[in-house]
Amino acid sequence: MLKQSEYQALVKEALSYYEKAHIVLTDEEKARIEVAEFDLGRVREVGLELLTYINTDRVCAKEMVLFPGQTCPEHWHVPTGGQEGKEETFRCRYGKVYLYVEGEGKREDIHGKIPATPVTVFHEVILQAGEQHTIYPGTKHWFQGGEAGAVISEFSTHSTDETDEFTDKAIVRTPRVEKD
Repeated sequence: MLKQSEYQALVKEALSYYEKAHIVLTDEEKARIEVAEFDLGRVREVGLELLTYINTDRVCAKEMVLFPGQTCPEHWHVPTGGQEGKEETFRCRYGKVYLYVEGEGKREDIHGKIPATPVTVFHEVILQAGEQHTIYPGTKHWFQGGEAGAVISEFSTHSTDETDEFTDKAIVRTPRVEKD
């Protein structure tokens, strides 16, 4: 669990990455940036900063920040509310993203670092600014910021992050913040 002051410091740092990517946010959007620390107490290693622009019954759009080496843990999108699970396209806007999905690939051959949380898929897709990749429903995946961090735009079907399944069963997706 993060203290409110830590949470706000991470939001401020995330804003500097949005600026590097030339992404302009309104004051209202800046106030809605979420820090997903997954209740592991290692947000700089395993975490994600994100802003959801829109999430309707049909579509979702987000901006995500990964600090250098920061990993969004392995998960997959399960059927929810009559939908088959989320389909998402990641487009790298700044930096480099190491994305790992189901398919061929070995642990010892990846360019990213193995995170401090269990992972089982190692098919590597490296996204540079301007490149994108689509992840289909039910596909296990995890991703990590490169040496300079990364900003990723996500375009997807309806998002229900709270129902994502994680390989690491200790993960809690909904952020918990305590007052200082």
